[in-house]
Amino acid sequence: MLEQFSWHEFISAFFVLFAVIDITGSIPVILSLKKKGKTIVASRAALISLAMFIMFFFVGEAFLNLFGVDISSFAVAGSVIIFIIAMEMILDIEIFHYQADTPKDGTFVPVVFPLIAGAGGLTTLLSIRSSYNDLNILLAVVVNILVVYLVLKLTKKLEKVLSPGIIYMLQKFFGIILLAVSVKLFTSNITFLLEKIN
Repeated sequence: MLEQFSWHEFISAFFVLFAVIDITGSIPVILSLKKKGKTIVASRAALISLAMFIMFFFVGEAFLNLFGVDISSFAVAGSVIIFIIAMEMILDIEIFHYQADTPKDGTFVPVVFPLIAGAGGLTTLLSIRSSYNDLNILLAVVVNILVVYLVLKLTKKLEKVLSPGIIYMLQKFFGIILLAVSVKLFTSNITFLLEKIN
C-alpha cells in the first residue's frame, strides 16, 4: 500500500482539488449565510463532505448511471446552483427565498453542496483517477477536508479581523470568480451534451 504513495501525485492531486473546492474563496458566501441566520457546523460539514467525496470516488459514476444521469448533466445542474449563488453575491439580491419552515441549518445546502462537494469537485475527483493512484487522491481529499474544517471553524475570527468594507469587496470579487467557474463548468459540459445529441 505504502509503495503506491507518491509525493508528486499527492501534491498535484491536492492542489487540483484545492483549486476546484476553493474553500477560501467561499468565505464571503459563508459569512453571508451566517448573516442571514444560517447555522454552519464545521465538523459536520467536513465529515459529510469527506463521506460524499469518498462515496463518489468509488461509486459515483455507477450511482449516476443508475438514474440515467451522466457526469456532464450532473456538472451542468451544479453549475446552475453556483451561478445563482454568484448572482446573489454580485447584485446584492436574494434569489433563494427562505420560507418560515426553511431549515436554519445551512451546513449541507449550500455549504457542503454545492460549495465544497459540488459538481466541480466531484467531477474533478472522477476525472483525475485516470492520472493519479487512488491512494494519493484519497489522501489529497482528506487533507483538503482538514483545510475546509479549519476555514469553516475560523470564519468568525476572520469576520472580526476583516472590516465590513473588505468583506463586501471580497464578496463581489469572489462572486465574479464563482460566476466564471459556473460559466466554465456549464459551457464545457453543455457542449459535450449537445455533441452527444447530434
